[in-house]
Amino acid sequence: MASNDTVHDQLKDMNRRFSALAKAAPGPMGAFRSLMGEASRPGALSAATKELIAVALAVHQGCADCILFHVANAASHGARREELIEVLAVALEMGGGPSAVYASRALEAFDALAAKA
Repeated sequence: MASNDTVHDQLKDMNRRFSALAKAAPGPMGAFRSLMGEASRPGALSAATKELIAVALAVHQGCADCILFHVANAASHGARREELIEVLAVALEMGGGPSAVYASRALEAFDALAAKA
């Protein structure tokens, strides 16, 4: 990724910032965490599929931390690299050039997290 930090370091740093915000604003962040939990709970779609959808949306939005967060969650729920690549192709279809830049970040994060596992 763009930083000299490893993907794992970037993920830890993002989680640290998220936790600091949750401590500073417990009400809104608690509600947001509840929303995240409900939205990613397995139902008609698996948790891995829902996280892959979130990756596609994060790629389209150009949110590097969101990409990292949801790639890590997708991988932890058993998403495969091949599934991620198909989701990234849909993000490219919908987002064009800017999505290509962020799709490459998502794939790089997945590969770095898989190498460390």
